Amino acid sequence: MTRREILSTAASACAWLSAQSVNSQSSRPRLGGAPTAFSLRMRAARQENKPFDFVEYCHGLGLGGVETTLPKDADGVRKMRHQVETYGMQLYLNTPLPRAEGDVDGFDTAVKACKEAGARGLHAAMTGRRYEQFDSLDAFRKNFEQCQRSVALAEPILRKNKLKLAVENHKGWRAAEQAAWMKRVGSEWVGVCFDFGNNLSLSEAPDETFRLLAPYAIFSHIKDMGLELYEDGYLLSEVPFGQGVLNLRQMVHGLREKDPNMLFCLEMITRDPLKVPVFTDKYWATFDDSYSPVPARDLAKVLEIVRKNPRKTPLPRMAGLSPADQVRAEDGYNLKCIAYAHQNLDL
Repeated sequence: MTRREILSTAASACAWLSAQSVNSQSSRPRLGGAPTAFSLRMRAARQENKPFDFVEYCHGLGLGGVETTLPKDADGVRKMRHQVETYGMQLYLNTPLPRAEGDVDGFDTAVKACKEAGARGLHAAMTGRRYEQFDSLDAFRKNFEQCQRSVALAEPILRKNKLKLAVENHKGWRAAEQAAWMKRVGSEWVGVCFDFGNNLSLSEAPDETFRLLAPYAIFSHIKDMGLELYEDGYLLSEVPFGQGVLNLRQMVHGLREKDPNMLFCLEMITRDPLKVPVFTDKYWATFDDSYSPVPARDLAKVLEIVRKNPRKTPLPRMAGLSPADQVRAEDGYNLKCIAYAHQNLDL
């Protein structure tokens, strides 16, 4: 991406947004913000020792909700509650889940604080990228068992405090694995933060991910995904809405049928493309036909999606750009997504 393209993207998106009323969000379903969509701007603020109020920033963009972290002190909790109530925003918070019995009391305290902050629910991304995080099926299995233990410990606290937990499909489990887990949990207080595109990295077509996980969705990370082949597999990258392979309209409609007031948190992550090395042994080390199968037809379907959707423009790449230009690129992509969501998705 050239600097001229960055400036053009940001300028056109800002011009559109400036013509919109930030109050228009109240009349439509909720488009919110996930912190990963704004990570470059937040990093720049930290490096300059400037305060960055994520709730305030998202409100300024006309967004109707946020996913963020629980403030560390009581004053921060009170301020956050005042903000979200004043702005009429939905709030989902990240706070560590218990790993062992000794963590349960601390989790109970944190959940109470999340409720005091005005949270509608909690968000948890419990894994990294499976094919990078683990070198063996046994290592993956032990981690998955720990994740299940954590949620089992958390559920009675969630139920007691009447606060829901949304576990993201975060490139760790295929949809069938996560859906079976949610069915075993069988609690109205535990569900899914449905990420629109992550499971493409696990050789899974988006319609299959949606079919299996949408029934458990509490809120979502909305994104569009671009794909390109490379020597060891395919590249995967968030792209501005409408420029990728996902059927955003269909997925948004399906989730709104489940919950008309569901929050869709923008997660247009601005970074270099991720490598999904499906032609290497390392990629398949955590899969097994009996414990965690990947039918050949699933990989074939994803590769067909790549082949049938050649990129008209290169995937976003930040390597070689100055920090300031990276922030400009992130701003431009986010504003283009917001404009597209307003114009085409009724968000």
